[in-house]
Amino acid sequence: MLMDISSEMIHSLLPLFLVGSLGLSVLTVGLIEGVAEATALIVKVFSGALSDYLRRRKLLAVLGYALGALSKPAFALAQGAGVVVAARFVDRIGKGIRGAPRDALVADLVAPGQRGAAYGLRQSLDTVGAFAGPLLATALMVLFLGDFRAVFWVAVVPGVLAVMLLLVGVREPEPREGRAPVNPIRREALGRLGAAYWAVVALGAVFTLARFSEAFLVLRAEQLGVAVSFVPLVMVAMNLVYALCAYPFGRLADSVSHTWLLGWGLLVLVAADLVLAFAPGWPTMLLGVALWGLHMGMTQGLLAAMVAHTAPEDLRGTAFGFFNLVSGLAMLLASVIAGLLWDRLGSQATFLAGGGFAVAALAALAVGRARRRPA
Repeated sequence: MLMDISSEMIHSLLPLFLVGSLGLSVLTVGLIEGVAEATALIVKVFSGALSDYLRRRKLLAVLGYALGALSKPAFALAQGAGVVVAARFVDRIGKGIRGAPRDALVADLVAPGQRGAAYGLRQSLDTVGAFAGPLLATALMVLFLGDFRAVFWVAVVPGVLAVMLLLVGVREPEPREGRAPVNPIRREALGRLGAAYWAVVALGAVFTLARFSEAFLVLRAEQLGVAVSFVPLVMVAMNLVYALCAYPFGRLADSVSHTWLLGWGLLVLVAADLVLAFAPGWPTMLLGVALWGLHMGMTQGLLAAMVAHTAPEDLRGTAFGFFNLVSGLAMLLASVIAGLLWDRLGSQATFLAGGGFAVAALAALAVGRARRRPA
């Protein structure tokens, strides 16, 4: 939560800072963001595998969070694009390093019967940071009379606190004896990630194709007449619903069938897509946004719990790394498809296609469940 507050304080203002204060083009901003996110995806695989090899996850998590915190002052000091690119690159490398080891560490720290609740809580706090950061940045911009750099300096504080909390407050369990370290991305090791795990990866990819970037929610809000100054509140509303329901549904996941709960999450996503596709105005659109936040709360922590449940204990870092890589690539593909449909056929086609992918994921889930039933 603390690191997300720090990052979102900067990221919510960074495009305006790059274009307005540093004079960069929108294309350059897009290239910076694309390279940064691609870097994070690639690093996640190797950091997860390294945490399995070392059998130490906290060290990598601390390193990742520390890189994120150290990058923040560079944004405040930047006088040109070079420093911003370097800082964004370091920040995303930090995110890539910490992501898979952190998720695997959560599974190491809690009992199997509490993993849904643990990942739901993590997702909830992460989302609190996602809407608290932009709100705080907006308030500080008013207080500091539009001084971007002053806001960026304040963002350093929660970033440093995140690193200190991890260092002092988290004690990593000792690795179990009896298994010598092996290269987790060798064929023999990857072969131990069984069919159940790869089914979760495939399901997560199809699911992500249905859940394209939330940027399209913002575009839909503007299309339906929401004033530009109020458009960011759409994301605040979505993240608020997400944050409120992620932990309760995470706890529910510990006592019900994962596939059953994921299926209901997919149905909610279909409903959200239909509402957003046919909304006549912004009040109905807000219902669609709320349903979108609800499905996120029902499913994102659940998918993490499913990865932890299906992966061997000593390969959890690797498992989360591959899952995050495939999901990230699917998100990129989904957003490209959504953008093409929007440009060629209109916004309705984008959301109807998302609903179609959700129905496909629901069908795959039903087929997989039927195959697991005894004859």
